[in-house]
Amino acid sequence: MNPSRTVQLAYGRGFLDVDLPAHRTDVIEPVSVPGLRDEKESFLQSLHHPIESRPLREHLFPDAKVCIVFTDITRATPNERIIPWLLEYLTAFIPASNITLINGTGTHRPNTDAELRRLLTDDVVDRYQVINHNAEDLNELVQVGTTRAGGPALINRRVVEADVRISTGFIEPHFFAGFSGGPKGIMPGVAGLRTVLQNHSGVNLSNPQASFGVLDGNPIWEEIRDLALLVGESFLVNVTLNEHREITGVFSGHLTSAHRDGCDFVRQTAMHKVTAPYEVVVTTNSGYPLDQNLYQTVKGMSAAARIVRKGGRIIIASECSDGMPNGSPYERLLKHSKSFEALFKYITDPTREEPEQWQVIVQMVIQRRAEVFVYSALPDEKVLGAKLQPCHNIAQAVRERLERAGEEARVAVLPQGPLTIPYLG
Repeated sequence: MNPSRTVQLAYGRGFLDVDLPAHRTDVIEPVSVPGLRDEKESFLQSLHHPIESRPLREHLFPDAKVCIVFTDITRATPNERIIPWLLEYLTAFIPASNITLINGTGTHRPNTDAELRRLLTDDVVDRYQVINHNAEDLNELVQVGTTRAGGPALINRRVVEADVRISTGFIEPHFFAGFSGGPKGIMPGVAGLRTVLQNHSGVNLSNPQASFGVLDGNPIWEEIRDLALLVGESFLVNVTLNEHREITGVFSGHLTSAHRDGCDFVRQTAMHKVTAPYEVVVTTNSGYPLDQNLYQTVKGMSAAARIVRKGGRIIIASECSDGMPNGSPYERLLKHSKSFEALFKYITDPTREEPEQWQVIVQMVIQRRAEVFVYSALPDEKVLGAKLQPCHNIAQAVRERLERAGEEARVAVLPQGPLTIPYLG
């Protein structure tokens, strides 16, 4: 009997242990980078010595109105650490009443008071004005230009009208925008729904450059950058993280220059070359908070799809404690058509503009390449309703596929999901 290998998969706030055939399994993980010895001191030094920008304090004046954009509950940004450090720095120069924090929800749901307190700490929520961005509230948006498709470029009014804009977040590979962080804090973070829809169009998503790790030539990222710059100068404060959510780097300063430096750093640790596609790819959605819902889980599927054999199998472990989320545009779109092909035709219509259509398009494209099984806390009917296959035993699902595929078939495992981006080369 062939020996097995136990692999720990990130899942929710913990891990799943899965036994896989040792002689046929490759485990692909990000390069381990130690956390900074003194996170706070490194963070503050980055504000004093930013990339291609004056120190943050030189952007401030006594009555300056400052707007800080932070990432929402679906992101792993250590807001509970970096936001209090940033506020401590700012209030040495300006009063707390001059500072507004905007939750960059993009097109996601608003976060509850309890979620905001978990994100930012009770002290921040009690002392400062904290607002959820609403992409559909036209009264809260202002036009700063036009999109490449000719529509209005709408951005949160408070962000546009601020004297000083600070965009926070963290940098990781993104499945169609190249990397997270940087100008994404502005667009789509605090953009209007119509603006996001035009950027995340089927035409842009179908461009081969709209992929993990690609900035130059990526039509989605290039427009994100251009629209963010239309708002005016924004000071970037982005961090990079390891698998323990420790800060490994701080990239502050010019919105795009500091971001590019951070992307170069992440590329060295996250991108992993493989020589041949795999029959089965087992992946995750990096655990909590990214695996809170099925909508976000498409990211983990996308990482696996890069190295799965055409006609192969992807198995993703993603807890989905927040459901689809239930009642979301993503869920409604998936239920629009009974058959896969009818839905694919409907969702890829280039004239269509619907919230969260981009996630369904990406999911459909992945499923045209491979079958996708989901191990989650979702009821089977929810998974089936999303045109996916429920999985209750990952090891068994792997064995079944390998038995059909023959002795030469191999398995790849991405225990940290899209924190590792494999590619064929």
